[in-house]
Amino acid sequence: MPAPPRKILHVDMDAFYASVEQRDEPSLRGRPVVVAWRGARSVVCAASYEARVFGVRSAMPAVRAERLCPDAVFVPPDFVRYKAVSRQVREIFARHTDLVEPLSLDEAYLDVTHAKTGLASATETAQAIRAAIRAETQLTASAGVAPNKFLAKIASDWRKPDGVFVIRPHQVEAFLTPLPVGRLPGVGKVMEGKLAQLAVATVGELRALELPALERRFGRWGRRLHELARGIDEHPVQPERPTLQVSAEDTFEHDLRLDELQPHILRMAEKAWAGYQRELQAHPGRVARTVVLKLKTSDFRVLTRSLTSPSPPRSMEEVARIACALRARVEHAEGTRYRLVGVGLAGFVDAENLGMQAELFGVS
Repeated sequence: MPAPPRKILHVDMDAFYASVEQRDEPSLRGRPVVVAWRGARSVVCAASYEARVFGVRSAMPAVRAERLCPDAVFVPPDFVRYKAVSRQVREIFARHTDLVEPLSLDEAYLDVTHAKTGLASATETAQAIRAAIRAETQLTASAGVAPNKFLAKIASDWRKPDGVFVIRPHQVEAFLTPLPVGRLPGVGKVMEGKLAQLAVATVGELRALELPALERRFGRWGRRLHELARGIDEHPVQPERPTLQVSAEDTFEHDLRLDELQPHILRMAEKAWAGYQRELQAHPGRVARTVVLKLKTSDFRVLTRSLTSPSPPRSMEEVARIACALRARVEHAEGTRYRLVGVGLAGFVDAENLGMQAELFGVS
């Protein structure tokens, strides 16, 4: 007998950062709120629905947001508060299932196939979660209910804000058929253009293509497209995704030369080290061996350089020293200037295995 379909939720807080600001400051309610620092280099972290009416969106330059909505209220982000609310929301999730996969502070997948609460359906579970979020945080969330992750994520956006949309197994094909292919995960503007060359604009048209033709054109990604067009996604909800990198980065007000970056590298090393210490407290069995320096040039080219040591760095000063030294490995044309610098710690390994490796290779 085939396994019964999974019951997956994607829960997404509505305009999260902006909603927290409006909740905590009543004078902001009903007004267009943009969460961003002002300045030529700043980008929008979040926009309230009142600001979105004017076309303001996350990740757009703050100066453009100000042009689109001159009456917007700009509020600098307060991630300490946002993380505190996110923890509240995750505690609500945990009452219903242990299978929670956070994607960011404001969204997560939940597998409620066997929910702790014993509610009759995944839809009831989604409604119970949303009601608890509203009661305990005074914020709203939207939810998608579907047999797999990618469909649940599409569904959560269907009745935003403050809504629920359900895609039942027998509805999958009819739901997907008219959708633009750009709604499928991983299909961006470039892939949309390549599919348009095949006269494919909708998921239904993509479904009509045979698997061999897709694989000849797109390789392994062709098989994934074939599956997505049929609503197939076997990826499970993964509650414990291992940390790959802890990092901090900053965009400068004015572009800088390579030899002017040291104080900024030191500042980012301090932030990255603080984040790494929090990671060690949460997962004491894993340590990082690699220091990463990230640079973005004035023409938006991203450069990374890294160094992996036999033993993990032992201090913020050691991280900063390595990151500064990595500048020597950046080949750059005369006059190159940089708009961003980042420092990260990566290459996480199990501490016990690291000890075994050190003993094996004579490292002390």
